[in-house]
Amino acid sequence: MSDFSLLKNAGNLPDASNMRFGIVVTEWNNHITDALLNGAIEALKAAGVSETSITVRRVPGSFELVYGCSKMGDNGYIDAIIALGCVIKGDTPHFDYICQGTTQGLVDLNVEGKVPVINGVLTVLTEQQAIERATTMNKGGEFAITAIKMVDFVHSFD
Repeated sequence: MSDFSLLKNAGNLPDASNMRFGIVVTEWNNHITDALLNGAIEALKAAGVSETSITVRRVPGSFELVYGCSKMGDNGYIDAIIALGCVIKGDTPHFDYICQGTTQGLVDLNVEGKVPVINGVLTVLTEQQAIERATTMNKGGEFAITAIKMVDFVHSFD
């Protein structure tokens, strides 16, 4: 395991070397979602996940994450899915509809229980807030740690 500071603060992190992860990331606000993606991949690798055990697929926007995660989960070769997106509040209620629909869709996927789906969608008021969360705060890495812990949780029932 590398000297990745986020992992040091992750608590008791299980061995992730045999885990497989899917990441569905949005093209919209890609300057932010690419930073989330990089943070997630870096954290997974630092936790022992091989690059060949990480599958990345892109969808246009946050609303499409639900379908993308559903299709990825149907394939059966992933232990957990990390949904990465960013919705920045604007002047219309579109923000509210996208956030509500995406959140409910990801909740529904978790209720189905095929594999854990981590909600890594930033919902922020400003672009600066999104940039801080994606870079300085490394929320992508935090989402990856959550995914690792959820796979371990699922394996505890085996």
